[in-house]
Amino acid sequence: MRVYPILVQIFILSFLLTSSALAQETETIDKKVNELEQPLYSPFIERYMLDELKSLRQEQQALKAEMIDKVANAKLESSDRALRYTADTTNNIFYIITAAASILVLLGWKSINDIKVHMESSTTKRIEKLTLEYEKRLNALEDTIKERSNQIVTAQKELSDSNLVHSLWMRAGLEKSDQEKMNIYDQILELSPHDVEALTYKADILLDMNDDSWAISLVNQALDIDSEYAFAYWQRACAKAKLEQKNEAIEDIKQAIDLSPPLREELMGEMYFESLKDDEAFIALAEL
Repeated sequence: MRVYPILVQIFILSFLLTSSALAQETETIDKKVNELEQPLYSPFIERYMLDELKSLRQEQQALKAEMIDKVANAKLESSDRALRYTADTTNNIFYIITAAASILVLLGWKSINDIKVHMESSTTKRIEKLTLEYEKRLNALEDTIKERSNQIVTAQKELSDSNLVHSLWMRAGLEKSDQEKMNIYDQILELSPHDVEALTYKADILLDMNDDSWAISLVNQALDIDSEYAFAYWQRACAKAKLEQKNEAIEDIKQAIDLSPPLREELMGEMYFESLKDDEAFIALAEL
């Protein structure tokens, strides 16, 4: 009969040991989680945002194409109603002229021949006038439809180019080789010559390849397109600092920070600013 208390004691002891081990393992996992410097899910959020942006662009282009198509159809329907109205009006004119001619014959004012000739002449002139008027309207409508068609084709091409540029940017983010990244940026610039980001990132790679003059040229092109792009000023400051043009480099750094204050946190970590770290103006920028 004493076996049961012993078994109960063994069971309680095993449960306490297991609980202690689980508590230690949970504490170890919590410490490792707290030691993480960055969340592991940010790339997935970025991908989700990029996919949502792509979806919004596609929906916008589709809505634009649908609206253009509806406007064109509405104008065609309006033109058809106008033509039907013209035909009905012409028939009514014939009926009126026939009735008037009958009255004139009965009254003996003119012969049937004169009435017929006058009626044909008047009707022909009226029809010619209406025909010319509606030809002009139809030509204008045709030109409008052609213009809308060209706009739809252009919008479709822009959407296709936008999707291709998006996929190229995704490839560039995964690429390890600088030369391959250069090739991808060149493809982006072929599709979108005024893409300031592609120009600036290409200049960044050229700077690492010691092609400073070409890098500065590309950055200047980017600033000519968008003078408010902070990263372009930053890249030009890197190139100027590398060329020992300290004053110009510091001016570009100030401009970059004014446009994008978070860049101040990267001042001391930028390797191309090593030559500026003893400069008082640079130190003042870093300490603000």
